[in-house]
Amino acid sequence: MQATVTRLKRGALGVLAALTLAASAQAAPRDEQAPGYYRQKVGNLTVTALYDGYVDIDSKLLKGMQAKDLHALLERLFVQDRNGVQTAVNAYLVQDGERVVLVDTGAAQCFGPTLGNILENIRRAGYTPDEIGTVLLTHLHPDHACGLLTADGKQAFPQATVWASKADADYWLSADQTARAGDGQKPMFEMAQRAVAPYAAQNRLRTYTNGSELLPGFTVVPTPGHTPGHSSYLFRSAGQSLLIWGDIIHSHAVQMPHPEVSIEFDSDQPQAIRTRRTVLASVSEQGWLIGGAHLPFPGLGHVRKEAQGYRWVPVEYGPIRADR
Repeated sequence: MQATVTRLKRGALGVLAALTLAASAQAAPRDEQAPGYYRQKVGNLTVTALYDGYVDIDSKLLKGMQAKDLHALLERLFVQDRNGVQTAVNAYLVQDGERVVLVDTGAAQCFGPTLGNILENIRRAGYTPDEIGTVLLTHLHPDHACGLLTADGKQAFPQATVWASKADADYWLSADQTARAGDGQKPMFEMAQRAVAPYAAQNRLRTYTNGSELLPGFTVVPTPGHTPGHSSYLFRSAGQSLLIWGDIIHSHAVQMPHPEVSIEFDSDQPQAIRTRRTVLASVSEQGWLIGGAHLPFPGLGHVRKEAQGYRWVPVEYGPIRADR
């Protein structure tokens, strides 16, 4: 009898231990976020937003607003600024049934461990790098161009022709400009030059001038200021429009209500401000969908005119619908 009771107790303790372990396993923290891609229909186009990662930007880099007003604005919007403002880096893949086009490529290995996820997210989204036949660069800053290369320095998109504006290429790929650059800027030139070099060697780096239509339904919109040849890309299909605007906005919380605020990285800050004012006025009036490189992922939404500046209105998460 005693032996039977002992066996029952041991069995109960074993069951309890197993349940405890199972509960512990279920309660273990999960540190990975969902895959970084999001699809949106634009007419007959399928647009896939791709998340490269994030960088924490010091709010001191924003110019044109007193620090106390800047911090008060961020605080009201619950934007964490203690260790820098978390800022997304996004790219966009556009498929029209005949071709697959990638706009910007992310930072790859150029800027540390929180970035460099574009290739992985392209695959997670169901594509392969070999399918991409055209890469459009809004500009040649490393967080937009370095993703042209794999971690071992090879072409990430071996079938692609890479396009950039002539004004940006003439500046960032110039040996004379590189030599004149200060110590803080020179690495930016060198990273851009390394990123495009394998494509240039195979004559697959092309440049365009303002107003070019590189592909049917894909129009270049000159938006200079952030860099000399910074460009945006307007995609039109079945009466709908998407403007992928690169770096028109770095901080939606600040620069939407205050377009007069520039950022340290603007090569021509007065011109960048003029461009931002023009673009915001135009897209809010036209009602175009926007894709922004540094807007909160997926960076897709609309711009609404407000009494004070503008407001960012992000898309609502949902299924892929062609009727919206």
